[in-house]
Amino acid sequence: MIRKWLNDDLEPLLELWLESTTVAHPFIDARYWQESEAIVRDVYLPSAETWVWEATGQLRGFISVMQSRFIGALFVDPTYAGQGIGHALINHVQQRYPSLSLEVYQKNSRAVNFYHAQGFRIEDSAWQEETHHPTWLMSWQADQMPSA
Repeated sequence: MIRKWLNDDLEPLLELWLESTTVAHPFIDARYWQESEAIVRDVYLPSAETWVWEATGQLRGFISVMQSRFIGALFVDPTYAGQGIGHALINHVQQRYPSLSLEVYQKNSRAVNFYHAQGFRIEDSAWQEETHHPTWLMSWQADQMPSA
């Protein structure tokens, strides 16, 4: 079930984020993510609109959108990956916003392929100074989706 994020979800969401982002980015030292937790908690989440996927009272995934356009996070509990949670969360925000963009590490081919399958296209590349890894800037627009 997808629902709006609540403040009570903070600790489970941060735990899910830390585990998921560490697993998704094995090419980045886990300390980077651990040191970023305060920024996610104190800056990022309060400024984003976030929805969570909940099953049997447990958070299994979440998606956050900043400034009604930028997907800053989409993470699924690694033990539930491949079960349609990420697709459902992307679909949820695609129904609410006419255009979306995101940044994904080029080495995270699983994520790049996932976003391609959801209609996102690579627009540009960037270099992340903090992690020393290149990223793709990807975007999606509702009016560019093929009709069913």
